[in-house]
Amino acid sequence: MKISVETTVNAPLDKVWLAYITPADILQWNAASDDWHTTEASVEFREGGEFSSHMQAKDGSVGFDFAGIYTKIIPHERIEYAFGDRTAAVDFASGKQGVTVRVTFDAEAEHSEDQQRQGWQSILNNFAKHVEKH
Repeated sequence: MKISVETTVNAPLDKVWLAYITPADILQWNAASDDWHTTEASVEFREGGEFSSHMQAKDGSVGFDFAGIYTKIIPHERIEYAFGDRTAAVDFASGKQGVTVRVTFDAEAEHSEDQQRQGWQSILNNFAKHVEKH
């Protein structure tokens, strides 16, 4: 099953695109709640290139790595990647209200569809806030 989440970012496409793929930016927005943060991020932005980030609770009690390989890149339009045995795609579309960013990903079995949707949506909402502030 695939799940999609989206947000509209009130910023130019170039700025939105770069914030999504730049490690220094990823450190600022890649968390689903205020009690989590990303402590490390690396990006080798090319097809076949690897990316990774380490997300953890701010109290240090739990953390995990999110890593994968870019499988397709269409500049300023689409990023596809594989992580473990799952895939995801990120689409960028300019419109009158800004740039719509839609993430579609393969669901996993451990968490409910609603939990997954809420987590990914929260991260995307943080992304939009970060880009619009900077």
